[in-house]
Amino acid sequence: MPEKPALVDDATAVPSTGTTVVEAVGLSKVFRDFWGRPKARAVNGIDFTVRQGQVFGLLGPNGSGKSTTVKMILGLLYPTRGKLEVFGATPRDVDTKRRIGYLPEETYLYRYLTARETLDFFGALFGLSKAERKNRIEQLLEMVGLANSFNRPVGEFSKGMARRIGLAQALVNDPDLVILDEPTSGLDPIGCREVKDVIRLLAHRGKTVILCSHLLADVQDVCDEVAVLYGGQVRTSGDLADILTVSDKTRITAPNLDAATLDAVQDLIRQRVGDGTIDIDQPKMNLEDFFLQVVREAREASVETAGVQSGGRIAAYLQGDEDEPAAGP
Repeated sequence: MPEKPALVDDATAVPSTGTTVVEAVGLSKVFRDFWGRPKARAVNGIDFTVRQGQVFGLLGPNGSGKSTTVKMILGLLYPTRGKLEVFGATPRDVDTKRRIGYLPEETYLYRYLTARETLDFFGALFGLSKAERKNRIEQLLEMVGLANSFNRPVGEFSKGMARRIGLAQALVNDPDLVILDEPTSGLDPIGCREVKDVIRLLAHRGKTVILCSHLLADVQDVCDEVAVLYGGQVRTSGDLADILTVSDKTRITAPNLDAATLDAVQDLIRQRVGDGTIDIDQPKMNLEDFFLQVVREAREASVETAGVQSGGRIAAYLQGDEDEPAAGP
């Protein structure tokens, strides 16, 4: 497969403008029974703001209100009370919906359509011309690693392959707001890394991403800001780096030190801060990086595999560096 382009280039980066994309104030949703009596308060007066260029993590255990919140952002549910705006308008506005891409937790696709036909169908729903659809479909199928499976019915796909085609359909309209619900579910570590690469690229272009996931390592890798829901309320929110910083400890990373130097360093620290536990160890790779390094080395050694290949280049139109064909039949 060809090399992917670098995802971050300071010379071409699109800085966040601070423009509000999603704003919720006092947002609530109460589900009622047949008689109109309150049955469940799924969302209870939450406030949050998502700005252009952010990757925003919407987190919480099952039943915390994440899915209900996402459905209100998509205009599929009416809020019971509170304010909710997407791009400064109601989520039910048709022009607003044109600017959104959505990957649901479960990939619901027409099982008898092929991968190519699936993307062509969704592209047509967004009013893309035949030439635009053809151009984008080729790029997306390569990007998600399904170029060799374009003619297979999606009903035959494994869960991982279904997530890949689901991600492609969520991006076919080059959306300004992308909502991804468990995007890496069912994917191998290679696919997970590729999805995170796409998320970073979208944010780099000034797109906005809302990510719902129970895989917190994925959230930590890509999100700028998070809101943690529990019981339909926001329990904590803010910049992820600030939230995760342990402010009462200091970590020092240095080249590998011999035993005598380590003892001298510990003695110096104790002289300055007094007795206490000082933990000294060597940095460790996370398991995902180690796994990907092993796979990369195997590929460089030309080891063959019958499994899924990694995706190709990120679609050129998603990078914003390709002229679209003129609209037409």
